Amino acid sequence: MSSDKKAVLVLKDGTIVYGRGFGATATKVGELVFNTSMMGYQEALTDPSYAGQILLMTYPLIGNYGIDTKDKWDSNYSWFESSHVQVEGFAIRELAVQPEHREATADLSTFLNGSNIPGIYDIDTRYLVRHVRNFGVMSAVLATYENGVDVKKLLDELTFKYESINFVEKVTTREPLIFGKENKKTVVLIDYGVKMNIVRELVARKLKVVVLPSFSNEKDIEKYEPAGVVLSNGPGDPVILKDAHETIRQLTNKNYPILGICLGHQLLTHAFGGTTFKLKFGHRGANHPVLNKLTGKIAITTQNHGYATDAIKLPKDLEITHVNMNDGTVEGMRHLSKQILSVQYHPEASPGPRDSKYLFDEFMKIL
Repeated sequence: MSSDKKAVLVLKDGTIVYGRGFGATATKVGELVFNTSMMGYQEALTDPSYAGQILLMTYPLIGNYGIDTKDKWDSNYSWFESSHVQVEGFAIRELAVQPEHREATADLSTFLNGSNIPGIYDIDTRYLVRHVRNFGVMSAVLATYENGVDVKKLLDELTFKYESINFVEKVTTREPLIFGKENKKTVVLIDYGVKMNIVRELVARKLKVVVLPSFSNEKDIEKYEPAGVVLSNGPGDPVILKDAHETIRQLTNKNYPILGICLGHQLLTHAFGGTTFKLKFGHRGANHPVLNKLTGKIAITTQNHGYATDAIKLPKDLEITHVNMNDGTVEGMRHLSKQILSVQYHPEASPGPRDSKYLFDEFMKIL
């Protein structure tokens, strides 16, 4: 990492934050969002749900355990949630330049540089988090440089609109992928930007997992004769994914058991005629309390989403099963007559906590 590299983060409302640069020397635009996890930056950086976003971490020290790059992203044990870095930029308070972990094979700055992703550190992240909480997520540009930068030009050219871009088509697999080939019972997982740990959890339950592109239609899915269908997480606004709404609607008419996760949950909402709305600053982190209304138990969950199901306009065929204890938003639902369930949060965790892995067992029961 160059000792004289500088960085600047420019927000759409004119807020300008100067800091020190790490990672690549580059200029990237994206929606500025924050994550409240104390660990798991490698998982977050490679999570496809962060496509099109600049990630701000609230925990003050990042990079202390480095990056483990020796495992392939599709292995049984890996810290990668996809094959590469998905964020557009990374903003942190303090950068650990000498990681201390027996399995670290690279430091954070080198890792980001290899993916042409810029980072900014030595900034007041608490101020930025408060700013986003007060005014909401917004477009931003992050630039790292050595010889100066034209901040006014960066702001003038900041025309990025997150909600109008189909990020799913950018992150989905282009061809079918099969995991757990030795297993007999098959589930189709539609990849809207899937975290790899969802696949790992399904394979661990002796399922053959066929991962299909987001643009797959009903016939593409039917030919695998699946016992059930999983709708994955992913980035972007669910409203614009009209083809996905229609495909899921067709699948529900075929009476497949369906599990929706995060974006998959939102798409189910639209498939049944419901609506979603954009949260002011989203839910991102590994410490969000969720109440299971069916059991009365509260789980601490991993979350990463900027949109939510509108409870007031929820279709009559759907029942709310989980709610967020912080703001009361919908965190889970089930169909009253079909074998369909969904959650807004991430039962596969990665990073933890692992309170909600039982949901995969619940899905197994209805297959």
